[in-house]
Amino acid sequence: MRQSCPVPTDSPPDPVAQLAWLRGPEGTAAVRLAAQLQHDGLDLLPGIARLRAGVGPERAGPAWELARLRARARPVFGDDADVLLLTADTLEQAGRPELATRRAIRLLAAGASSVADLGCAAGTDTIALARAGASVVAVDRDPVARELTAANAEALGLAPWVRVLAADVVDLVAAAADGRVAGCDAAVLDPARRAGGRRQLDPDRWSPPWSTVTALLDRVPVTVVKVAPGLDHERVPNGIEAEWVSVGGSIVEALLWGRGVSTTWRRATLVRDGAVHEVSADDDPGPAPVGPVRGWLHEPDPGLIRSGLMSLVAADATLVDPTIAYLTSDGPAESPWLSSYRVTDVLPFNLRKLKALLRARGVGRVVVKKRGSPIEPETLARQLRGPGNDSAVVVVTRVAGAPTVLVCDPLPGRLSP
Repeated sequence: MRQSCPVPTDSPPDPVAQLAWLRGPEGTAAVRLAAQLQHDGLDLLPGIARLRAGVGPERAGPAWELARLRARARPVFGDDADVLLLTADTLEQAGRPELATRRAIRLLAAGASSVADLGCAAGTDTIALARAGASVVAVDRDPVARELTAANAEALGLAPWVRVLAADVVDLVAAAADGRVAGCDAAVLDPARRAGGRRQLDPDRWSPPWSTVTALLDRVPVTVVKVAPGLDHERVPNGIEAEWVSVGGSIVEALLWGRGVSTTWRRATLVRDGAVHEVSADDDPGPAPVGPVRGWLHEPDPGLIRSGLMSLVAADATLVDPTIAYLTSDGPAESPWLSSYRVTDVLPFNLRKLKALLRARGVGRVVVKKRGSPIEPETLARQLRGPGNDSAVVVVTRVAGAPTVLVCDPLPGRLSP
C-alpha cells in the first residue's frame, strides 16, 4: 500500500540550508528523480532507498517530500507547481492563485504600482502581484518564508520585480505615513491566525494583532487584509468593504478592502465553473421575512450567509425561522447562490416516525443536512439507512422555533454526497 505521509528525515538542522540545497542542481535532480519514482508508483521505503543511494540519507527525505508536495499542489497551481519550493505548512496555508490574481488586479486598478506583501509566506500573493505588473516588497520575519518567496519568484522569472525584506510587520505599519508602507503605495496583509497548531479566534491574538490590521487600514488606503471568515461584523471599521469569497460550497477567504479600494459596504463573491458572481450592498439590507415552509427549500451559499446579504437573493422566498439560514418558496430557485430541494414532508423531529416514513417511501439512502440542531449528520444518516432503492435529503432544523425535519427530493444534479 502506498504511503503518503510526510517523511521523517535526518536532514540538516538549518531549514534554510535545506531549502537552498533543494534549489541547487543536486537538489533539483533529486526532486526530479523522486517525482519520477512516485509517478511510477514506487512506495515510500523503496523510493527513499533509491534516493539515498544517489544523494545520501540526509537529503533523500527532503527531496521525496518536495516531490510529494508538488504533486499535491498541481491541481491548484497548475504547471507552476513543478518548480515551486514548498513546505507542508506553506502549502496548507497558501491561497488559490486565481484569487490572488483577482486581489492583485483590484489593487492595481486603484492606482497602485508598488505593493508590500506583508507576511509573504511562500509568496503566493507576491507572485500574483508581480505578474499583474506591480513592483513588490515581500516582507517576513521568518527566514524560511523569505527563502521560499525568493526562490519561487526566481523560478517563475519574476525576481526583477521582487525584493525580499527581513522586517517586522508591526514596526513597518507603525512607521507607515502618507499612504505608504515599506516604501510602497499599497499593501497586502495576511495575519497568521494559528499558534501552536491551534486556530486563534480572537483577532487580538493574531500575528500581527488586530491593532496592526486597523492601523494599516487607516494609514494605507490601498490595502487588502485577509481575515477569518467568522470575523465579527462589528470589528469592521467604518468605510471598509468586507467581502466573503466562496468556492465549491465553502468560504475560502474573507477580505477587508481599504478605503482607497472599497466600493461598497458588504460583498459576497461566488466562484463557480469559471464564472464569478457577486452580490453587494451599500448598507444593511436586513433579513428576509419569516414564513411557513412551502413547496421548496433553498440552502444559501455560506458566503452569502456570512455577508448578511441573503435577503438580496431571496426574491419571494422567506426564512423558515428567524435564526436559521434556510429559505422557502413555492418553486425552485434559479440563482447560483441557492441550492433547491423539493419538500415532500414536514414533521416534528422524531427518529422512530422519520424512519417509518422513509421505509414507507422506499428510501434507503439519505443525505442529512442540519442547521440549528445538535445532531451529527453522519450518525443520523447511518441510522436512517435502509433497504429501499430511492434517496432523499433529510434536513433537520428549526421551524418557528420547533425542532423539525424536512424530507426533500433534491433538484436534479444538485444532491450533495
